[in-house]
Amino acid sequence: MSRARAITAVAAAIAALPGVEDVKVHLATGEVDVHGPEQPTLADLRAAVSRASYELMGVVR
Repeated sequence: MSRARAITAVAAAIAALPGVEDVKVHLATGEVDVHGPEQPTLADLRAAVSRASYELMGVVR
């Protein structure tokens, strides 16, 4: 899978979560910035990334 496809898949999966307004995926660092009035739970983030066929490795708040 291409890097562009990975970014698109992960961003779309997270963006579909309730309360998420903006998602930025930083492929070089493996980080994702999630912004919105409600932050998704860690379980919701893991499930969304898993549905995109990737794995969430950790969380920094």
